[in-house]
Amino acid sequence: MPNLNSNSPENKSVIISKRRLHVDSKPGDMGRPVVVPEILPVYIKKLVDDGWEKHAFNQYVSDLISVRRTLPDPRDAECKKPGMYLEHLPKTSVIICFHNEALSVLLRTVHSVLDRSPDHLIHQIILVDDFSDIPYTKNELMDYGSSYKKIKIVRTPKRLGLIQARLLGLQHATGEVLTFLNSHCECASGWLEPLLDRIARNSTTVVYPAIDIIDDVTFEYQVRNNTAIQIGGFDWYLRFKWQSIPERERSRRNHSSEPLWSPTMPGGVFSIDRNFFEKLGTYDSDFYIWGSENLELSFKTWMCGGTLETIPCSHVGHIYRKRSPYKWQEDANVTKRNTERLAEVWLNEYAKYYYEKIQYTLGDYGNITEMKALRERLQCKSFKWYLDNIYPERFIPGNAVASGEIRNGFLFSKETEYCLDSFGHGQIQLYPCHKAGGHQYWLISQAGEIRDDESCLDYASNHVVLYPCHGLKGNQQWTYNEITQLLYHESTKKCLSINERNAKLAMELCVRNLARMQWIIENFNASASRMKEK
Repeated sequence: MPNLNSNSPENKSVIISKRRLHVDSKPGDMGRPVVVPEILPVYIKKLVDDGWEKHAFNQYVSDLISVRRTLPDPRDAECKKPGMYLEHLPKTSVIICFHNEALSVLLRTVHSVLDRSPDHLIHQIILVDDFSDIPYTKNELMDYGSSYKKIKIVRTPKRLGLIQARLLGLQHATGEVLTFLNSHCECASGWLEPLLDRIARNSTTVVYPAIDIIDDVTFEYQVRNNTAIQIGGFDWYLRFKWQSIPERERSRRNHSSEPLWSPTMPGGVFSIDRNFFEKLGTYDSDFYIWGSENLELSFKTWMCGGTLETIPCSHVGHIYRKRSPYKWQEDANVTKRNTERLAEVWLNEYAKYYYEKIQYTLGDYGNITEMKALRERLQCKSFKWYLDNIYPERFIPGNAVASGEIRNGFLFSKETEYCLDSFGHGQIQLYPCHKAGGHQYWLISQAGEIRDDESCLDYASNHVVLYPCHGLKGNQQWTYNEITQLLYHESTKKCLSINERNAKLAMELCVRNLARMQWIIENFNASASRMKEK
């Protein structure tokens, strides 16, 4: 296991590896990246590959870095002003759940809390071991934790998943405030006081920090400054999405370091008053494993009397993995079950938009009587109120002038119709129409946007692409004429077409009655459309 004393026998092999790779004497210090050569000795290459396989990040590089490495201070000057925060702040119980986490990453998370928090504000650190089976998570971790009086290790009797493991940690927490951290984080200087300050001023305020990125390859700590901070949203698949700060929220504040109202939170790192969390019913106790718990708590917070904020003066880094390294024996659609419960309990009539996305393939989401009773007991506001007041930027499919496929029968044969398909990564392609929605389900707004929920059809630089909807028209404003079946791009005065040579999308001068320019838009409501006909 990593040792704070770099000269110890336990670290001898690591030191040898560092010398052979010619890395810094203090690799990763100040959040710098650690880059290993592309060509490695066979035994080191195996260590690197094994780390990726087990943890879905570069464990080998993590093990080269001290568990107490230094980081840059990401705060701006406004955050450090004397008297910025209340003198008397509540103490917090920090709950960190893990399963077979890489030890260097877990310990770096713990030490970032211990080393960069005022000691008197950390009531306890509860490590919840969710049934790990790697040997070092047992006696070695217990011996390590016993050196720190504020660390308490709790073990689950079976694999529970994130949600139930957090609730187990809650049972052992005695602090006034609960702070939940994922096990692959690093807290930056001054991270805790801004969070606790907001809760001290109003116990119904739920807060999360600016989330910086820890690179999964090099472990570089990449600071997200105030101009790059985003807030949380969601799409109609009920997936969390980052989004830019809307103008209404920018104008509400006097300085970029001030708290931001956020419609939703990511869920990996947040603080909440213990009593308020319990009043809200904590998490849905019938949620399985992980997924949707962050949106549930976000909706509950806003709709049931609280406020959700992201705090630019607080920074916590997080490793974003490209895949989950964990395997479950349970049904693969467990996250879908949680999302269905979320929709049924909290979305009211707007749940239909989620059901449209999943083609009404509902499963057994269990009994929701208790959750609906909780909502009634707390006299929570409606989801319409939430959309109108907290998330007015969320496009509502019911306001669309068209929904469904956008198809063209020109390609290849009269028997084959091709549809616009959101291929992913901002790409648009033509693909045989499959009638299953998904990547071929489009919405057209009254402003002339052709939307794949969060992204819009955008034409610039000679390419038709998907780009985050910005609401400014321009490259994203289109007009559809149901009679001519032309899709007209307002700013360039061209029409969407199919290139006759390579059968790909193109933009050309508009020609009526040209088959490769004629598009059939499903469920187009001409009377509801404000789009000027061409």
